[in-house]
Amino acid sequence: MIQASLSGHQTMPEVVQKLRTLAVSSLARMYLPEKRLFAFRLRKKGRDGVLEGVSRRYTATALIGLAGEDRDVVTEVLGDHSLEDVCTGLLEHIEETDDMGEVALTTWAARAIRHARASEAAKALRMREPGKRPYCTVELAWALTALVLDGSDPSDLAQAEITAQALLSAFKEESEIFRRWPAGQVVPKLPAFVSSLGDRLPGLRTHVSCFADFVYPVQALSYYYRATGDTRAANAASRCARRMCQLQGQDGQWWWHFDIRTGHVIERYPVYSVHQDSMAPMALFAVGQACGEDYSDSIEKGLRWLVNPPEKAGSLIDAENEVIWRKVARRGPGKLVRGLQATASSLHSRLRAPGVDVLFPPVSVDYETRPYHMGWILHAWSAQGDS
Repeated sequence: MIQASLSGHQTMPEVVQKLRTLAVSSLARMYLPEKRLFAFRLRKKGRDGVLEGVSRRYTATALIGLAGEDRDVVTEVLGDHSLEDVCTGLLEHIEETDDMGEVALTTWAARAIRHARASEAAKALRMREPGKRPYCTVELAWALTALVLDGSDPSDLAQAEITAQALLSAFKEESEIFRRWPAGQVVPKLPAFVSSLGDRLPGLRTHVSCFADFVYPVQALSYYYRATGDTRAANAASRCARRMCQLQGQDGQWWWHFDIRTGHVIERYPVYSVHQDSMAPMALFAVGQACGEDYSDSIEKGLRWLVNPPEKAGSLIDAENEVIWRKVARRGPGKLVRGLQATASSLHSRLRAPGVDVLFPPVSVDYETRPYHMGWILHAWSAQGDS
């Protein structure tokens, strides 16, 4: 455990404990007992917080986080319901959904809480043939993690090998980062209503990878290596983790968009709090434990940014409202800058749209929070030390 002071008199353990406390209280606020689901998000409206929508993916992620917690914590969040009650609600819909990510996360959750019907979830996941059908890198990583968790049977491990090979094909040797899609897969055409120029013209962003494409493959391949001893998996996870840390911002920012051809940053913002306090740590903990490497300095830098981001006055950890706000972003229209940078860099790997920091400074705060963020905090900093 890192003992360094992050800001003033706050030590690393103190910040982590604060994050865990806020994660539990936020999950309790976002749980909808009448639906046995978590809301899609909690959004600031005036002085109050308003819940919007529901999400099965986020519910599964919340269960993954709560799986490592004591009964009292689970009761604080779910009230009269148990983890099994909520997971059963997800399992009732697993056959009918066409959302691969939901199936993978639900299987992961069912295995993490040792649900009696976890094998049904695994069967539903195998039937979707991750590694054979076209799925994005993040979804393949979730599937691989679910397939190699404790309780896996030989059919799961056979599917895991196919999934792992597809995931490894997404690893770009030259840049040491992962593509958004495995090699040889056809990227689906994105809808025309997407606001970013780069998203409306997907051919201009085939070279773009995002931070999630670092985190989940590193984590999944680390787990796969521990389950199978596959050294290719360990090598890719370790190399990508080191590259990820090399690209970390001077003040600890985990940047957002990268060029898979060179491994360089294409667009830095937004910086998401979930990347700083949970996604980066859980991936780096996983690869560190698998490969015997220490990434504590990078993890600490990421938390230091969250406590005191230089882009704004004050922390994204809002003690008064008992919430961790979602991100620091550029002040400007939607995804415009990301689209401009994707378009410019598609023309040449070194080309960037000029003047964006002046025209669109990174000073805006997204005043919302989502259950998956809180779930990943609990998973990354598990009370049982299993992360």
